[in-house]
Amino acid sequence: MRFNRLKGKTAIVTGSGQGIGAAIARVFASEGAQVVIATRTESHGQATLSDITTAGGEAVLCVTDVGSAVQIERAVAFAVSKYGKLDIVVHNAASFAAGMVEDLDDALLEESLNVNLKAAFRLSKASIPHLRSQGGGRLLFTSSVTGPRVAMPGASYYAASKSGLNGFIRTAAIELAKDRITVNGVEPGFIKTPAMDLLADEEGQRIMAKYVPIGALGVPEDIAYAMLYLGSDEAGYVTGQTIVVDGGSTLPESPTFADEAAGVKSLDQI
Repeated sequence: MRFNRLKGKTAIVTGSGQGIGAAIARVFASEGAQVVIATRTESHGQATLSDITTAGGEAVLCVTDVGSAVQIERAVAFAVSKYGKLDIVVHNAASFAAGMVEDLDDALLEESLNVNLKAAFRLSKASIPHLRSQGGGRLLFTSSVTGPRVAMPGASYYAASKSGLNGFIRTAAIELAKDRITVNGVEPGFIKTPAMDLLADEEGQRIMAKYVPIGALGVPEDIAYAMLYLGSDEAGYVTGQTIVVDGGSTLPESPTFADEAAGVKSLDQI
């Protein structure tokens, strides 16, 4: 059931060729938004575009590498030239470059910071004048529980970039509140995406799901609907916040507690 919560809105979604970004683009379009699919791989972007148009939605593809400041500016200009305005900007594209701290790879570190964090600054800077001219708008970011809340070996580049992104969200929210531009994010936990398939095989993902209180990995639409709320008029009084969507995985004090909680009747049994 659709309620046209974004009817008449124009949205840019980066990294929308697959996974979470594609789900955000589809959900936004299903709720009436005109979506600019800004993604690096044309074939992936075409697939998302086909999904949206086949379902009766409105979207266009703009092949964009958010690691490039010039291409970010071009994507924003393209959206405004195509639809005459800009209401919602979602920075979802991400680098998952990995490496241990003692094996620092400057190129991988720069890739993570460039795509995950610097692009947030650049995309916001390019979009703010257009959002302001509309009398307000939404800046939305896909962050992560990794970095702001939890950590894992080999993920320091990614974790640092996402922690920085949360700091950016809060500060930008204060700066832009007077313009009625809200700034918020979503922190996904373990979500079943192509990136997750690179992290763990089917058996590994089954083991990971065992330690999620809900008992399963999330799906991209779980993040997309949180973004839909933040992008809608319903969230007009919410800014500088992130919503954790993780099936409860960051709640237990330890994986052992999560695994055994069903058999515990009181804390003195632990």
